Amino acid sequence: MDVQKFFTELKRRNVYKIAVVYAVVAWLLIQAGSILFPTFEAPGWVMKIFVAIVAAGFPIALILAWAFELTPEGLKRTEFAGELPRKSGGRRGWIYVVIIASAISVSLFFLGRDTASRGASARQTESFEKSIAVLPFENLSDDKANAYFATGIQDEIMTRLAKIADLKVISRTSTQLYQSKPGSLSQIAKQLGVAHVLEGSVQKVGDQVRVNVQLIRADRDSHLWAETYDRKLTDIFGVESDVAKSIAQALQAKLSGHEEQAFGAKPTSNPEAYDAYLRGLAAEGESVRSVYPIQKAISFYKRAVHLDPNFALAWSSLSRAHSSLYPSFGDSTEAAKRALETAQKLQPDSPETLLALAQYQYSELHDYEAARTNFLRVSKMLPGSSEIPAALAQIARHQGKWEEAVAYYDQALVLDPRNVELLTETADNYDDLRRFDNALKLYDRALEIWPNDLDLLASKAGIYQAQGNLAEAARCLREVHAQTPSYAAVPEKVTQLIFERNYADAVQLLENRFAQFQFGSELEEGIFQELLAFSQLLAGDAAGAKTNAGQARKILEVLCQNQPDNDFPRIFLARAYAILGEKDSAYKEAARVSALLQKDAMRRPAAEENLALIEASFGNNARAISILAHLLQIPYQSSLYATPVTPALLRLDPAWDALRSDPTFQKLCQNEAH
Repeated sequence: MDVQKFFTELKRRNVYKIAVVYAVVAWLLIQAGSILFPTFEAPGWVMKIFVAIVAAGFPIALILAWAFELTPEGLKRTEFAGELPRKSGGRRGWIYVVIIASAISVSLFFLGRDTASRGASARQTESFEKSIAVLPFENLSDDKANAYFATGIQDEIMTRLAKIADLKVISRTSTQLYQSKPGSLSQIAKQLGVAHVLEGSVQKVGDQVRVNVQLIRADRDSHLWAETYDRKLTDIFGVESDVAKSIAQALQAKLSGHEEQAFGAKPTSNPEAYDAYLRGLAAEGESVRSVYPIQKAISFYKRAVHLDPNFALAWSSLSRAHSSLYPSFGDSTEAAKRALETAQKLQPDSPETLLALAQYQYSELHDYEAARTNFLRVSKMLPGSSEIPAALAQIARHQGKWEEAVAYYDQALVLDPRNVELLTETADNYDDLRRFDNALKLYDRALEIWPNDLDLLASKAGIYQAQGNLAEAARCLREVHAQTPSYAAVPEKVTQLIFERNYADAVQLLENRFAQFQFGSELEEGIFQELLAFSQLLAGDAAGAKTNAGQARKILEVLCQNQPDNDFPRIFLARAYAILGEKDSAYKEAARVSALLQKDAMRRPAAEENLALIEASFGNNARAISILAHLLQIPYQSSLYATPVTPALLRLDPAWDALRSDPTFQKLCQNEAH
């Protein structure tokens, strides 16, 4: 085949010209479609089919250009060059077509961009006009212990509002730190990103309840609507529904039939059971990261379902509370399962039951895809809930979709900008990505809301340790002591003392904690027992280390037998075996951890990290170094530190002292690129 002749023939037959003209016209059509289809509210698939048809027409146009040409006599087959005289007319006409089409296309592009911008701005304005924050309700009861009741009423109203897809509702976790009668509503509204604020008060005397509410346009401090409700305790649900409906009407929010129906639901006819449920809700909101209030909430939810066995909402809350404690606090998996099954029998399709199911699948079964499916299903029922995107972010982390997790956390923070727990979860995600500057900014935002919170300061200390800044870490941990009621801050303080090679003080701190502090669970006690044994080993007290490692082993072995699918106690059991010199048991337990975490992208590397520690303790230096080199390259959630391993942590931690003479390890310690 004569290639030069072929391209000459392409040119003579105007194939090049047709290709250019078609491309420009196609672009023009697609630009027009991208503007017109949304204008007429066409479904998204219409645009996809339109683009596919335009693209499919391109090769057809080229084939027709090769085979035919337009003549004064009409459309005729194109003859080969040797059989047809060359034409001189019309050579520039196609250029004008291209220029005109291009001009129209460019005009449409800028028109479309302007239209889209105006549309987005209008939608944003409309969304802002339908945004609301419900501030803490004031407790006007003579008995100040009734504050939980006001909190519960506020929470239930917000839960109903969160079911309205046409409203943006800020979660209670972001509003609970404000006063019930704040000084500057406009400033609060600006901090929360809303146009309206709901204020209220609750007075409870016996079985009589008075609820006052007023809806305020924050920037003008103008009252849009106010109402006073005097009801018996048995009819308090009607108040919550009426308030939510009135707010929706005042903000001109559209209510679907399903949303209207959900408002009328009455969770229980037993006022004492509902009272216990409200106490549980209030207890869950008492702390940011501590597990102890969850235990308190569980006791109230248990009382609620004891008083009313058909109280599905309380059963689902009880299941979720148990599930949240399972991974790291050794709670019984059967308790969550039984509560969930009861909720499913009573109200299988309610958003609260589905949330409990998703939480159980996530926390206890580690079935992340099933949990994700159910969270997405609930997101349509609770469009205003920040909990759903936050849960989806956690799942994305476990699936190794780190940037997707970032996006979900950003979405959650729009609905819950002052939720300290959410801020810290988002910061934790940046920790795992080693994006420490982002994490520190979020911890600082959280500390502006909860000043001097020791758990938050401990999280910052973990980052400073990862950066090798022990002085700054020590300042963050200055107030932590043996009786600090924290599951995380005390181990961080022990880690700091170990990094400072101050082993005696680390041992003393832990011994004082055992003498003075009441542990919340056997798992917590077993973990601290292993930490004490390791500290004693570093301090040169081999006998004490063996004793405490043996105690840890005794506790953790029972937990592992009772919770065969929980990897968390097994990590510490493997370390206890290593301290005791039980090599085979240590490796077997480490292998079980790896098997349990095989499909968990976020925590699987923690199993490798644990294995590296055991390898180093038994003198397998090359294997330990190989694992650490790999871990330095990837994001993950550490089982040893507050962040993934870094060169600074390798330099500081005496656990790696046996590797220090190896040149390869020395290079890992020096490579600050990680």
